[in-house]
Amino acid sequence: MGQRIGIVRMALVAGAAVLALLLLLAMCGGGDKGKNAGAQKAGGTASAAPQRKAAPTLPRLATPTAYDTQRGWRITGGSADYAVSQEPALVAHLERVGTDRFVVRAYDARTGKPSWAGKPWRPLSDPAHFPRLLPLQDGDDRFFVTWSYGKVSGPDALSTGDSVVALDVYDARDGTQRHVDLPWQGTPVVSATGPDILVTDGAATATTVDPQTGRTTSLSPKDLAPPKGCKNCRSQTEVRGLTSKGLLVSGSREFWVRGGWYSAKVAPRDTAPASGVPTSLTPSGHILAKWQKKKPDGWDRWAVHDAATGKVLATVDCRKPAIEPGTYPQAVTSPSGDYLVAGNLAFDLRQPAPKGAKTGHCLQEREGVKPVTLTSVTNEGIAYGTTSTTSGGGTPVELPLATATPSALPDTTLLPEAEVANIGLFRTADRQDRPQLIGYARH
Repeated sequence: MGQRIGIVRMALVAGAAVLALLLLLAMCGGGDKGKNAGAQKAGGTASAAPQRKAAPTLPRLATPTAYDTQRGWRITGGSADYAVSQEPALVAHLERVGTDRFVVRAYDARTGKPSWAGKPWRPLSDPAHFPRLLPLQDGDDRFFVTWSYGKVSGPDALSTGDSVVALDVYDARDGTQRHVDLPWQGTPVVSATGPDILVTDGAATATTVDPQTGRTTSLSPKDLAPPKGCKNCRSQTEVRGLTSKGLLVSGSREFWVRGGWYSAKVAPRDTAPASGVPTSLTPSGHILAKWQKKKPDGWDRWAVHDAATGKVLATVDCRKPAIEPGTYPQAVTSPSGDYLVAGNLAFDLRQPAPKGAKTGHCLQEREGVKPVTLTSVTNEGIAYGTTSTTSGGGTPVELPLATATPSALPDTTLLPEAEVANIGLFRTADRQDRPQLIGYARH
């Protein structure tokens, strides 16, 4: 009898143990089964507990104090050149695919995360070098444009030995891609100040390409329509760019917008009407021009014009150089278009101008102060550049346009090349000498 009771007790203990084991397996195994079912439903395959990827280390570079080097992103590799769109806020560059193909890849300017990528393609130029990449604004639409030049071969050639400018246009919103082959003889000059793509021969022959449709419009020198009374418009005629109102064209000492305004009618006060030379056109719709004084005094008057109307927005006087430069520095504006810098020139273009504000500054060498060359400017009116030296280099400087007083920065300071969505863009290289684009948030 006692033996039978002992056997029953052992059976009960064993049963309880088995039941506890089954409950434990149900809790663990059942949870995994549920996770697997969820992953498969989402189109994925379940695995062991996912491991979080370590965030890439952000370099702590020496920058102006306006930027937070602990908040930002880094993109490594690809082309050293890049293009930006302010809205949508994107940064785009080219990446290699194999040995002879390239792809345009766009990144969110706020986070550095990939946004979209185009289809790989082969340029007509030497694949050892990256093709050119340009930003384009057409009204409210934004595009990225790549181009190369060479001879077409294979079954898609227009004819044997054709030379073309090959354009690929990407809608900044989603990367939708359009390809255009433009037959062209001679060395092309391609620009994208908007609203269309402009291809010229560096003189008076031009073709525009609509980024929306790919439709082309060609113009010869006889189509440029110089204004009546312009004695200097028919010599050294050159297409300088494209504005929202038409082609910007210059003669030896005057300029005009085809079908629009004429420089002699908008000359700044106290300047010779037949002396204007356009030196730069910006995508924001500003023309920087140099004018001679009515009464020569050794100084030039520089003016920023509204490209649509020719209206003078701001002026400043600078001494004439001992030797006239062959090329002038490219004008760049802040993202808002309120400020413009070009070499040793800086302008506050806010309209109406704040009370008492000076709209133009010439940063040539002054007593006790080195000349300054500016390369970028922010929406806050802070410009960056270097002191000019004959041997190159120079000290990094920061210049608030409100005071036009430069402050020297440490020699190791890396300056922002541009800003988008309050992110400063800095270009450098890693230890393997691969190009790096780094975005630091503004404080």
